[in-house]
Amino acid sequence: MHDLYKQRLAEFLPSFIYASEESDLEVVGSNESPDWCVLVDPLDTSELAVRALQGYTHVMVYSLSRERPIVSVVGDIFHHVQLYVAALGDDGVDRAFAVTRDGEWHAMTRRPRVALSEALVTNYLMRPEARLLPLARQEDLLKALGAEGPGGKRTGRIGVGHGSASLCHVAAGFTDATLEIQKGFAPWDFLPGHYVLHAAGGTAIDLEGNPIGLDYGWNSITEISQAMAGKQKFIATSDPALAEEIRKTLRR
Repeated sequence: MHDLYKQRLAEFLPSFIYASEESDLEVVGSNESPDWCVLVDPLDTSELAVRALQGYTHVMVYSLSRERPIVSVVGDIFHHVQLYVAALGDDGVDRAFAVTRDGEWHAMTRRPRVALSEALVTNYLMRPEARLLPLARQEDLLKALGAEGPGGKRTGRIGVGHGSASLCHVAAGFTDATLEIQKGFAPWDFLPGHYVLHAAGGTAIDLEGNPIGLDYGWNSITEISQAMAGKQKFIATSDPALAEEIRKTLRR
């Protein structure tokens, strides 16, 4: 898939920086300093994909001259909603869509506000010691999720999320928030879904409460190569108030 994506992308982009999780950074085409950087994770959650449970693939194109992403596609291999797409239109507006197995395109826009006590919050909690135990120690967050909501019902929930798809699920309204507070997500696992969420009107902040923007500071191949080693901790929601409500519960 790493080689196939590179081959197919070259049919549309004459020259680009190819930043794939599966190999070292490389320049494709004759231009030694291309404007496009293509970020690819050919097969995320491979350990689950081989079990036919979950399987995701991420592609994002970033323009160095525009200092922002211009298109992102996150593929959800095994489900009815198979593609999450974001793109910058000719009118300068970012738009996001969910594409179903039958080829229908559904616009994704900002979701209504949800209180934390009513929210479905996801986290990559699958690794018992490295992920689940630290999350279980976030007692204030769990108490807030377990608090009584309207009518005395307890509807807050914790679920499992994976990479960029977890941010796309927030964009689609399937979940209300997703967070990564331990190791952080690598660029391949965070940025494609972040752009989809942004285009759908959602928000992502770091653990200090600062908004995470679309300018990644990628001005050269050297800077892009260095950025690939970074990790991003974040809280991503459809509503800034919910993101801040979650942040205030966290113990760091």
